[in-house]
Amino acid sequence: MKIRMRTSVVLAVLLLATRAEAQFAAPEPIVPAEDFKVELGLMFWQPTPELSLTTGDDRVGTVDFVEEFGISEESFREFRAVLKPARKHKIRFSYLTFRYDQDAVLQRTITFQNLTFPVSADANADINWDLYRFGYEWDFISRSRGFVGLITELSFNRVEADVTATGQVLGQTQSLSASVNQDAPVPTIGGIARGYLGEYVSVTSEFTAFRYEGDTFRGKFYDFDLYGAAHLGKNLGAQVGYRSVTVDFLVDNDAGDMKMKGPYFGGFLRF
Repeated sequence: MKIRMRTSVVLAVLLLATRAEAQFAAPEPIVPAEDFKVELGLMFWQPTPELSLTTGDDRVGTVDFVEEFGISEESFREFRAVLKPARKHKIRFSYLTFRYDQDAVLQRTITFQNLTFPVSADANADINWDLYRFGYEWDFISRSRGFVGLITELSFNRVEADVTATGQVLGQTQSLSASVNQDAPVPTIGGIARGYLGEYVSVTSEFTAFRYEGDTFRGKFYDFDLYGAAHLGKNLGAQVGYRSVTVDFLVDNDAGDMKMKGPYFGGFLRF
């Protein structure tokens, strides 16, 4: 009798342990909006710009393009893509181009790439800043209504700036032209957190950063993004947020201090 009771107790404990282990091992269900393999997004951003470049021998010439050329807010498009092979793993890509083409009459003498542009010259600034992001996201905490993850990325910045002008130099009308082409790839690391207020409404915050100080190379990159999303069913959604991107670099004889910040909106498809 005692043997039977002990055997029954042992079997009951083993059964309960097996059920508990199965419940612990099984992943929590996720909201329908997170059940996707591919996400494609298009965002429209009109940031407030800060653009300064220091160029030339010994970096003696600094041009603040917002101040000197009156560059103001313009609208840009950003393409985003996410591949999600597993629940906790994502491969990310985004592409964004800032483009400014601005005419101005110079209010003071400026130096750009060792070339002096005189005051009162009719000048033009043509600036392209391409920003590519290639990354991997690991959501080490994944629950039914949100997650917390780690992001590692390569942020590739390509900056091209052309300054042209026509003005009087030593009593003669001359055409002046100078340009800078610089690539600044930086590895970044950061985090992301998303929470769902319901099955189809979420709030997400992410931040990635990089900082290095050297004699011939300096790099600083900060990217902060806070946004809310409303999912119009399983596949379609709308997004609105605030983003700030800061880049400070020194490569060879060229240095840049650039920042974009402001609200944006857009939409995405998930399938």
